[in-house]
Amino acid sequence: MGAGCPHFFTMDLKKLPKTEFAAAVAQIAGERDIDVQSILDSIELGLISAYKRDQKERGVEVAETTEFTVELAPETGAFKVYELKDSGRKVDVTPPGFGRIAAQTAKQVIDQKIFEAEKEKIIADYVQKVGTLITGTVLRVDPYKITVGVGKTEGLVPRDEQVRGENFMLGGKKLFLLKDIAVNPETTKKEIILSRKDNEFIRQLFIREVPEVANRSVKIEKIARAAGERTKVAVSSSQSGVDPVGSCIGQKGSRIQSILNELPPGEKIDVVLFSKNQPLFVVNALSPAQNVTVESIKNGVATVLVPEDQLALAIGAGGENVKLAGLLVGLEIKVTSAAEAAPAAA
Repeated sequence: MGAGCPHFFTMDLKKLPKTEFAAAVAQIAGERDIDVQSILDSIELGLISAYKRDQKERGVEVAETTEFTVELAPETGAFKVYELKDSGRKVDVTPPGFGRIAAQTAKQVIDQKIFEAEKEKIIADYVQKVGTLITGTVLRVDPYKITVGVGKTEGLVPRDEQVRGENFMLGGKKLFLLKDIAVNPETTKKEIILSRKDNEFIRQLFIREVPEVANRSVKIEKIARAAGERTKVAVSSSQSGVDPVGSCIGQKGSRIQSILNELPPGEKIDVVLFSKNQPLFVVNALSPAQNVTVESIKNGVATVLVPEDQLALAIGAGGENVKLAGLLVGLEIKVTSAAEAAPAAA
């Protein structure tokens, strides 16, 4: 608090007389891992605010420019409120009978400190979980965010981390990617940011459901996603005898079905074999279309020929399949019907 604070503020609490007040502060500080000085400083600020409210209730106007300080004895809890004059002189302005209000203020300050310390500890625990999946309970749905209960705290799903059209039922449980711990610029407090839209959400689902991905015998090379509609995942394996695509699909599709169960209804997943051979990778990426032929790859554009009966699959609804395939391989893909190309070739 600066000027006006008595010398005992710098003393080790262990050397202070163990009165009830000092013992209570020490106990709270020890149990909650809160700095003793931080508690005392907050109580001083709280007493100044309480004093100003008290004066207002008594009809006394206190100018905003008026400065106050509090001298608080940490060993007894005794205090005085002083107004600081221009000359640096201190005037004792402690109202008579202010002790009851002061006691309430101290309790409120300490309760708030405990709440903030517990939240900080919880947030610190979640920092270690960034990039992993957690289950949360939907608490509130607002136009710009969804509030989710996670453990003993809450997380937020901002609008740009939501899948368009996905419904959230209050009290319902869903799986989320713990994407980040971010500071809210308005409140300056840390917030847990969750996502169901991020590509990493897909990667973590595969890690959870496919042992070969978890133990890295199968590698997810690339992901292209139109969240809520379709996702393409390119996989590879350098381990002999491991089928990367088959491992991800699972026996009778059991593993991929488990992943689909966690996605918005209707979203499809294509697991394709990654290849450093660009034409082959393009062919694989256009799955589920078959018998695709790459005619040329020039200037970042791959021109492919597709049988007439496979054209709709290659392009996809609204061009979705070919667009995602292009994102996956890093090329623009132009699809041409093999039937239409035949006369030109002739």
